[in-house]
Amino acid sequence: MKKKIRVVLLILLLVLSTGCTKTLADPKTKKSVTNPTTGQSLTQNILCQPTDEETIEIYEKYKDVVDISKLPTCPKFKITSGGYEGLWNSIFVKPLAWVIIKIGNIVKSYGLSLIITSLLIRLVAYPITKKTAIQSELINKAKPELDRLEAKYKDKTDQASMMKKSQEMTMIYKKYNINPIAGCLYAFLQIPLFIAFLEAINRLPALFEEKFIGFQLGTTPITGIQKGDFIYLIIIVVVGLTTYFSFKLNSTSANMEGQANMMNKVMVGMIVVMSLFMSSALGIYWATTNLFTIVQNLIVKRSKKLNG
Repeated sequence: MKKKIRVVLLILLLVLSTGCTKTLADPKTKKSVTNPTTGQSLTQNILCQPTDEETIEIYEKYKDVVDISKLPTCPKFKITSGGYEGLWNSIFVKPLAWVIIKIGNIVKSYGLSLIITSLLIRLVAYPITKKTAIQSELINKAKPELDRLEAKYKDKTDQASMMKKSQEMTMIYKKYNINPIAGCLYAFLQIPLFIAFLEAINRLPALFEEKFIGFQLGTTPITGIQKGDFIYLIIIVVVGLTTYFSFKLNSTSANMEGQANMMNKVMVGMIVVMSLFMSSALGIYWATTNLFTIVQNLIVKRSKKLNG
């Protein structure tokens, strides 16, 4: 257990002490600078040069803040481009950005590369996420006994009863091989990887300048809808549905009742609203990872049924 705590603390230290995506802001107004055509907030610490003329003109206005002429073109971006920028960027963000670029150069589509890289990351994290899903299934299996335990000690609040309840709950967890702490740890360990991937997406102009399956990847759905391109509603719907079913399958039956169920719905609603204002690229990424989670949990549920 102490070893696991050390790992968690190390990851926290790494995330909190190193770089992150910086939004380009006007030095006078302090407001974030957006592309009027796409509605996307521009990134100050982009990793490579944009090629869109409108975007280049905007960056040229803020040359004192970021000089894009010193950056490599996106197809020629390397992990070492820009020099050392801290552990977070050098170990996670830049390598992931490089993978997106390299796969995009091979398949001739950065949008398709986004999906492929998303799936590759989920495959790498699969051993971790699978264990989290298994823990949820084990808790579902133990739910009848846990419910009876809650009913047994419902009106007992004295210390002796609470200690006895805790002991009996530990026995149930042991019976079904449940390790709730490990389940939380598995979920936590994958967070840095996905945050780094989101940062890599935000810092690649080549990705946002591309059009993929009818979507301009840098355009926010709210901007597209305001301009009459209602195809962007598809992203909102897909993000909402995949998030809902991902949460539903990744939660225990006990968690899906009462207040916890309402909290999940609120979270889905918040993510849907957020998806209106984030780039289509991020929406596609979110939907892809949700679909992977749904398939993964269905496989875990099926394997548990087959194994009894």
